[in-house]
Amino acid sequence: MKAAIYDTYGPADVLHVDEVARPEIGDGDVLVQVHATTVTTADWRLRASAFPGIMWLPGRMMFGLFAPRNKVLGHEFAGRVVSRGKDVTRFRLGDAVFGFSDGGAHAQYLAVGENAAIARMPAGTGYDEAASIPFGAVAALVFLRDFAKLKPGRKVLVLGASGGVGVYAVQIAKHLGAEVTGVASTANVGLVASLGAGRVIDYRKQEVTDGAETYDLIFDTAGIATFAVVKRALAPKGVYIPLEFGAREILQALVTSVTGGRRVVIGVNGDTREDMEYVAELVEKGAIRPVIDSRYPLERIADAHRRVETRHKTGSVVVTVAADGAAESGAA
Repeated sequence: MKAAIYDTYGPADVLHVDEVARPEIGDGDVLVQVHATTVTTADWRLRASAFPGIMWLPGRMMFGLFAPRNKVLGHEFAGRVVSRGKDVTRFRLGDAVFGFSDGGAHAQYLAVGENAAIARMPAGTGYDEAASIPFGAVAALVFLRDFAKLKPGRKVLVLGASGGVGVYAVQIAKHLGAEVTGVASTANVGLVASLGAGRVIDYRKQEVTDGAETYDLIFDTAGIATFAVVKRALAPKGVYIPLEFGAREILQALVTSVTGGRRVVIGVNGDTREDMEYVAELVEKGAIRPVIDSRYPLERIADAHRRVETRHKTGSVVVTVAADGAAESGAA
């Protein structure tokens, strides 16, 4: 099968498409023929070894000290089940599925455990759209629902509201009953409003945290602020949650957890089957919808990485791997 490979850390040019062995599946796994995947911030950070701050050495030790341990990236996917292990009961051959993997989705085939963060695709959703959902939607859901404990009526400010996580943060915060203000560039003000933000701040024209308005929660989805900057825009018991964090935010979270008042809350979301199924329900209900920035064929995956690395994409950058209707049949 074809897969996008990187043998060494570095710029996008280290990526190349080559033939590799098709993954084997165990008794509890399904083999998915990948129709679409994405390039996320996590993918380019892994490829470039661009782990923030004190996370660089732990990151290298985890993913390969001198060279990448797993040479095929890709964490979001959508495709069809073409083979399954003898113990699999959740999925049938031909099922259209989407979800997360630990890596390896930038390839024509992917082996995934049936109880991993994988679910049937929402009705009426195409492969490109489905592939763009898991990372952003689940991250937004977990950070808002679980870490922030967001309640109806709370005032939420979403920084990076047009990004891969931000577009879902706006929609899910709205779904949870919050009053949502999004921050975006001039070009994306209309998009963010259409996603459910009651107010959109154009950061090119207005100071976002001037203290004139305060919020119960400020969710920084793009790593563009600091607690020191946003503190004056937080309500007295307000919470600042950065999606990306380093040693400074870890220390601030520890200190503010005991001092009271305005707090920093950090966390790392797990990817679960239950959250994937919940997100699929939200899509089917029309509560959330995907936003796609651009599409690239697998052969141009280096260009997809370059687009993500600009930090100015709108929604998700999708990589198409197999054409719709191209799924082959497989053995049960």
